[in-house]
Amino acid sequence: MCTGSCSKFIAIPLYILALVSIICNIMLFFPDFETKYASEDREGEDRITEEVKYMSGLIGGGIMVLIPAIHIHLTSAKNCCANRCGMFLSIGFAAAGVVGAIYSLSVAALGLANGPTCYWKNNVNPIPTWGTPFANSNGSYLSDKEMWDWCILPKNVVQFNVGLFSTLLVAACLELALCLIQMVNGLFGCICGTCSGKE
Repeated sequence: MCTGSCSKFIAIPLYILALVSIICNIMLFFPDFETKYASEDREGEDRITEEVKYMSGLIGGGIMVLIPAIHIHLTSAKNCCANRCGMFLSIGFAAAGVVGAIYSLSVAALGLANGPTCYWKNNVNPIPTWGTPFANSNGSYLSDKEMWDWCILPKNVVQFNVGLFSTLLVAACLELALCLIQMVNGLFGCICGTCSGKE
C-alpha cells in the first residue's frame, strides 16, 4: 500500500473517532439526560464530574485529532498536500493528534478511577450529600456493582459515566495508535513520495 492510500485509510477512522469523542464529552455534561445538573453546577454547586469539565473529549480527542485528520486526508488526495512536503507536515499534525489523544486518554482514565459526582449515602455516610464517593477507591468500585447503589442522583450516573468514559478511553487509544502509524507513514512518504505522481 502506498503512503497516500495509507493516509486515507488512517484519516477516515480518525474522523469517526473524533466525532465519537466530542459526542461522549457533550453527553457527560447531562447525566441521566437532564440539563438541570449542568445549570446547577454553573451556579457554584458541584453537580458535574470534575473530569468532564476538562473537556478532553471535545478538545483532546476531538478538535486536536480532527484537524490532523483533515490534513492527513488531504495527503491522500490529488492536490497541494499530496507530495513529500505534505507528508512531512502530516508528521507534525499527527504528533498534535498524539498529544490530543494522550490528553483524552489520561482524563478518561482519571474519570474512571475517581468515579462520578453524585448525591450519595452509605453506611459510613448515612446523611446524603453531593460528592465523589469513589474517589479513594482506586477504581475498585468498577468491579463492585453494589457500591453503585450509593449514588442516588442522578439516576444511573455510575453506569452513565463508566460507559461514556470507557468509550472515550477506547477512542483515545485508537486515535493514539492511528496517529503514531501516520507519523511513520508520513516519514516514509516524505522519503519515498506518496505514489500519487505529483511530487
